[in-house]
Amino acid sequence: MNFTLPLQCVGLMSGTSADALDVCCATFDRQEGRWSFRIDAARSYDYPPDLRRTLVQEVQQMSARDFVAFHSAYGRYLGGRVNEFLRETGLKPRLVASHGSTVFHQPGQGIMFQIGDGAAIAAATGIPTVSDFRRLDIMLGGQGAPLVPIGDNLLFGDYDYCLNIGGFSNISYKEGEKRIAFDISPVNYVINRYCRAIGLEMDRDGEIAARGKVDARLLKALDALEYYSRKAPKSLGREWVEREVFPLLDAAQLPLEELLRTFYEHCAGQLARVVTPGRRILVTGGGAFNKFLIGRMETLSRCRLEIPEPAIIEFKEALIFAFLGVLYALDEPSCLRSVTGAAKDNIGGMLFKV
Repeated sequence: MNFTLPLQCVGLMSGTSADALDVCCATFDRQEGRWSFRIDAARSYDYPPDLRRTLVQEVQQMSARDFVAFHSAYGRYLGGRVNEFLRETGLKPRLVASHGSTVFHQPGQGIMFQIGDGAAIAAATGIPTVSDFRRLDIMLGGQGAPLVPIGDNLLFGDYDYCLNIGGFSNISYKEGEKRIAFDISPVNYVINRYCRAIGLEMDRDGEIAARGKVDARLLKALDALEYYSRKAPKSLGREWVEREVFPLLDAAQLPLEELLRTFYEHCAGQLARVVTPGRRILVTGGGAFNKFLIGRMETLSRCRLEIPEPAIIEFKEALIFAFLGVLYALDEPSCLRSVTGAAKDNIGGMLFKV
């Protein structure tokens, strides 16, 4: 099967918080070495409560047999959402690229799994599907993350920094001729956990945190975590949060307003540590809608945080996974050694043809 440009691809993205499945169909082209894209349609599909609970709370404790069964079942679910999306939009893409949902991420031990079988997606949709983008990079000694920086570099290279704020915040930027990228800190993965304890899905606009005061002792403890003193390449997973962050927050025994206010200050302060004042930062991901968080980040970093059109805010990661699928189809590297620490640039992913 030969793929040529322009090429239309559907990208699927589900973040660590598993709030929803983002689906973005875009057409990519390259003229005189410069990439361009057009978002043809994008939708977000909320997970059914039972499926979300399985992804967030149960899948890591499953038996091997149940895990493999769920891997296939979740892949069929993803394929079903793609079919629904295509019926709604009338689009006929040539390729699907799926991030999957990160279940294990311990690259130092060679452990990583993106659940959601690409073969099941291809079987359900009848469309060639690329999935499992991280595994090869980890086998080459890399972090397998972040993967978005190649898209930042080729699609959004006019900005000094590209910042995505989701379950975790991650950043990418050019340093000389190299693209540097890494996870900065957890964000919504922590905030949403404490909001759910009081029956809310999120701290909308940061209204809860805005009512609180910073607890200096807790802030100091968070900022002192060893991860923040490491040099890139580095990446975070929910195992690290559950082992290092939640115990500190729980032990502080603070009212929710103060707990969140302190954590927001931590997130904003960690951003400020890694950027140069006065630069332009493109901000995407669900956290871009959190007005109080963005305000603290802008104040502490002394940078201009630029919020793009809603489709880019909400679907940039799904868009870039579609782009990763296009790079795979063209046999071009999508994982950069300067970002992940792998032995070499590599073409991550597996293609299932139908």
